[in-house]
Amino acid sequence: MEKPKQITEQSHSIPVAGEADVIVVGGGKVGRKLVEDFNYEGDDVVLIDIKSEICDRIQDDYDVRCVCGSGTDLEALREAEANKADIFIAVTENDEFNALCTVMAKKLGAGRCVARVRNREYFKQLDFMRNALGINLIVNPEYATACEISRILRFPAAIKTETFAKGRIELIEFNISSDNALCGKAIFEIYKKFKIKLLICAVQRGNEVYIPNGDFVIESGDKLHITASHRDVAKFMREIGVINTKVKTAIIIGGGRISFYLAKQLLESGIRVKIIEHNMNRCKELTEHLPKADIVCADGTDKHVLAQEGIDRVDSLVALTGIDEENMIISMYSQSRFVDKIVTKVNRLSFAELMENTGVYSIVTPKNITANIIIGYARAMKSAKDTEMRTLYRIVNNKAEAMEFRVTRESELTSKSLSQIKMKRNVLIAAILRNNKIILPDGESKLEVGDTVVIVTTHHITTLGDILA
Repeated sequence: MEKPKQITEQSHSIPVAGEADVIVVGGGKVGRKLVEDFNYEGDDVVLIDIKSEICDRIQDDYDVRCVCGSGTDLEALREAEANKADIFIAVTENDEFNALCTVMAKKLGAGRCVARVRNREYFKQLDFMRNALGINLIVNPEYATACEISRILRFPAAIKTETFAKGRIELIEFNISSDNALCGKAIFEIYKKFKIKLLICAVQRGNEVYIPNGDFVIESGDKLHITASHRDVAKFMREIGVINTKVKTAIIIGGGRISFYLAKQLLESGIRVKIIEHNMNRCKELTEHLPKADIVCADGTDKHVLAQEGIDRVDSLVALTGIDEENMIISMYSQSRFVDKIVTKVNRLSFAELMENTGVYSIVTPKNITANIIIGYARAMKSAKDTEMRTLYRIVNNKAEAMEFRVTRESELTSKSLSQIKMKRNVLIAAILRNNKIILPDGESKLEVGDTVVIVTTHHITTLGDILA
């Protein structure tokens, strides 16, 4: 029996610093995460921050160059060599500052410019801002996080859910319990028995991650990542006895920006929403902008308040306070009250891993979501002409990636069947979208110009051609 492919974390060589591939302005949570990720990917990184202690700390932790100064100071921008940067990213806490930084960097000759913009009024005018200011990508962390939570609540049986090809292909992560019908079965047996168009593309078992072959046997406690259409995923869940009851009611603890965007999306989907927020002024704002939501001014960490507001009768609870520990406690209490679906916002990586390892909660981390959007955009900018990266997700605790490419011209990959192409280990072609039809590829499948291709791998992939051995 062929052994399944086991994935271990790979080391990346870090080049000697020279001209910056990437300049990051702002060394806060998101900025630090971007420095870490770009540095890990092998890019030359320069951080600009006004606080010397932040520069010193990041320079001690990562092999990057730091410029202590303002991102709107021409001298600091020139010292960072903004004119030579491939991508310039401003992620400070100030929207106007971020926009001004990127405009100045663009005028100096920077390549692509990215700005974090959180203000709801600015967010309504993204197209105008991009065109008028020349900002290539504007990211709103709270909106992006709300979108991820909304996707999770749309498919509550899953821990996480991502979409490709404008929602036509879904990547679902879910746990295997001891009574699950898949326990003890090899993957080829699962395909043979259920005859549903899906692909098990990654399995996490403890701290190990596998891209499984047909002989791989599923065990209790495994986390499976599967790709398929939404309809086929839902059908498969029903077949294996996993209940996927649609969420009809949601309690959101905390009334911040994420809560606003999330409540708006859920209300538009017909879900009844209750927000519990302790600040009276914020409650008045939410009442004004979300007239269909039930806004309660109270302490959402108080179990008596939760009981009074119907935690025993609600389908889902989303913990979105600004304190990780509070969100964790709220989530654990909600589990004890048998809430069907619980989503927890956690910023600290150690807490996120602790919560994820329980297999009970869906965890969202805004800084990771924001960084992944920007990393995906930067990676797409490096794509070769024969392929175009559209989407990138980090999965399995960031140990693997799922990427969407568009095949734009003939190449070695389009001239042979997949069985004839020598690909790297730990690479899986998970799905192909052709003429709006999903193809789950086998050895006889061929790629064609115009296809959308989903790749799951542990390798650093910039173009589709990078999968070749």
